[in-house]
Amino acid sequence: MSMDTLAQRLTVHLGEKIAATQEWRGETIVDVLPENWLAIAQHLRDDAEFRFEQFIDLCGVDYLSYGQVEWDTSDVTSTGFSRGVEGEGPGRFDWQERPHPGIGNKRFGVIVQLTSIAHNRRVRLRCHAQDDALPVVPSLVSLWPGANWFERETFDLFGIVFEGHPDLRRILTDYGFVGHPFRKDFPLIGNVEVRFDEAQGRVIYEPVTSVVPRVLVPRVIRHDSRWEQAQAEAAGDVKK
Repeated sequence: MSMDTLAQRLTVHLGEKIAATQEWRGETIVDVLPENWLAIAQHLRDDAEFRFEQFIDLCGVDYLSYGQVEWDTSDVTSTGFSRGVEGEGPGRFDWQERPHPGIGNKRFGVIVQLTSIAHNRRVRLRCHAQDDALPVVPSLVSLWPGANWFERETFDLFGIVFEGHPDLRRILTDYGFVGHPFRKDFPLIGNVEVRFDEAQGRVIYEPVTSVVPRVLVPRVIRHDSRWEQAQAEAAGDVKK
């Protein structure tokens, strides 16, 4: 089959089994429906035309508040860097006024990176869980045993359940940990803090009181007027 790009070849070859394909900065991204997740992954691994035999990485994504900005980027004053924070971002809001997903009801996604050693190319698969309350995606452990710990990590941090996983349990957080710390609605300061009480001679878990929620690094790309001015000068649109 002679096609221009890998994305086009995947679209023609897989048809309605995939939701969309795109090429972005030389990277191929394939959106897969949950019901086809396992079958598509196996097809890309075993088909001689693609041969994506090597599993590289798997991670979760929480699209809660996707596309919403929590930093002032144009009308902020020069009275202090933190003055640009609007204070409405994930982890720093009242639950009744929490952000909502920016792409419909598909809040949680799973990303998989695959490599074809035979053809020297890469592909990224993405699958959105259909239920925000209980996100479920088929496990890839039967195809790539190395996905075991990656899926456990994603379950631990995002609460995404991998159906068919042989031993799905937490891998990073402590025993009895409540919640999933990489979810956007998880408080940035956490739910509890731990200290050793000398009088009681044991570890005490209590609500966080010693940490104040604060974001110092913007999560968005800000347009800097200095670079816009430089580009305009380079193009000859503005006199120096």
